[in-house]
Amino acid sequence: MTAPPQQPPAPYRDTTGHVALPPGGPVPLPQAPEGTGVTTLAVLLIGPAGAGKTTVARYWAQHRRVPTAHISLDDVREWVCAGFADPQAGWNDHSEAQYRLARRTCGFAARNFLANGISCILDDAVFPDRPVVGLGGWKRHVGPGLLPVVLLPGLDVVLERNAERSGNRRLSDEEVAGIHGRMAGWYGSGLPIIDNSQYDVPTTARLLDDVLARAIASPPSW
Repeated sequence: MTAPPQQPPAPYRDTTGHVALPPGGPVPLPQAPEGTGVTTLAVLLIGPAGAGKTTVARYWAQHRRVPTAHISLDDVREWVCAGFADPQAGWNDHSEAQYRLARRTCGFAARNFLANGISCILDDAVFPDRPVVGLGGWKRHVGPGLLPVVLLPGLDVVLERNAERSGNRRLSDEEVAGIHGRMAGWYGSGLPIIDNSQYDVPTTARLLDDVLARAIASPPSW
């Protein structure tokens, strides 16, 4: 008795359930002639500790008319429990490796959401004078369509907000002042900057939307 002929293996499908995995190409620049409300786009909100970027990013994502995800790099870094390399304990090869891994993970997640029509807003304390934690890595992992915006309130506001934090998210006043000073390097960079010192979260989110609409119409060079 001869064995039945074997069926050829089914062709590989690059999907997870009904959700398509991200394409290999970079995220293109969005097209939104009438604003950002119905546009699928990727945003990177930059700012020092205490700027309110995570709160603003989450609020903005929650109040869009289209599906939008919020991805915080700090949250992803803290997925590492045992062996977490806290940058506050000193920046070294271990903390840098975990930062790069978290950024790459955020980038993959963003591209996966975008490939399925879900916008993303990411937040990170990106420094203008430090390539390791600079824009280049984000551009490499997400693509040239990523729209960076800087959230930079005054130092007194940042210090006050930082004082309300707890755990490893709270920094010393000296660290906050040092980070804030370095963030001032974004002035003159060509990136849009929002000083939200006098604005509440909803107002800041509306300003962010206005800034993004202009950035889509005339993308910043970075």
